[in-house]
Amino acid sequence: MSLLPQSVTVTDDTMREGLQIERAAIPVEAKLRLLDALGETGAKVISIGSFAHPKWTPSMACIEEIAERFVPKAGIVYTAAVFNQKGFERADRFFPKIDVRRTRGRFGTHVELCDAFARRNYNRTQAQQIAAIDSTIAAARAAGLERASVSIGNPFGSNFTGAFSHQQRMDLLVLMIGKWEAAGIPVFRVAFLEAMGWNLPHLVRETMTAIRERWPTVTDFHMHLHNQRGATLASYYEALQLGAREFDTSLGGMGGCPYCGNGRAAGHVPTEDFVDLCHEMGVATGYDLGKLIDAVAVAEEVVGHPLWGHVSKAGPRPRGDALYPIDMPFVETLEEAAHFRKGPGVYAHQMSPWRDDDALLRG
Repeated sequence: MSLLPQSVTVTDDTMREGLQIERAAIPVEAKLRLLDALGETGAKVISIGSFAHPKWTPSMACIEEIAERFVPKAGIVYTAAVFNQKGFERADRFFPKIDVRRTRGRFGTHVELCDAFARRNYNRTQAQQIAAIDSTIAAARAAGLERASVSIGNPFGSNFTGAFSHQQRMDLLVLMIGKWEAAGIPVFRVAFLEAMGWNLPHLVRETMTAIRERWPTVTDFHMHLHNQRGATLASYYEALQLGAREFDTSLGGMGGCPYCGNGRAAGHVPTEDFVDLCHEMGVATGYDLGKLIDAVAVAEEVVGHPLWGHVSKAGPRPRGDALYPIDMPFVETLEEAAHFRKGPGVYAHQMSPWRDDDALLRG
């Protein structure tokens, strides 16, 4: 029986993780323009950024101004990333325009497999993360929680300590899930949160298959895998085949992590590329691919450099009236390749390799 889902939730993280790794001097007007373009894509939930301390994320120093000025679009839930009580209070001032309450009451536990990354990114040790699990579970029981979620950080490897084995991944999951089960609360969801780009499709398949076999209660998987080594679209494909329904992406692959040693090179799977893959496989996303491509063009103007997606450069597969004319001239540059959205004028100066039948017969 196929586990391929009929639909998936694709969360575009451009405004948060995408912009927070870009230069801090991008004007608020430009960010508002990008947020508006994202609102046209069919996205159901959009994070406007993060309410983080500007010392660590200077590009988010303008988050209050963005929250104040943007015009929400009907049918979209706007939220933001908050990392502590102060961040929550800053964001909650804008409720209901910005809704960070919808995730505030959720209970879950997160532990990094890499202690070095836990220290660098969270200012906590792995041991401290593990020690905090019991109090989280106690609070969940007091709230009457009936099922829980766990997330494992950087499960496949670390730029600081090397590769992790399948056994190491499973041992950490046994520890976390076991604590929930001991409290009488089954785990229904496992999230893979990876900043360092060690994912590979066969490792994703091995791990998800083992989780399904070991814990039948786990039905949901959330994939947040960075794309340093270019393998993540293949890893997402494997996760799709195994029934994963939650994926994080960003326009043009924008994004990164300042704590992992790769910066902007960490990147994400481009939203437009993954949405195209899903649609070609018959998996609904709710996105309009053409509007996503338009939003990528806006994003490139906002950040001031090309992004790394493919579908936004070559266009979707042409069908019907969108098929290319057989007598079209040469197409060489990226500007000329954008004829699918800019029209034939971009390649009008080029010579054509096409010769009709009469010309061929005349030699």
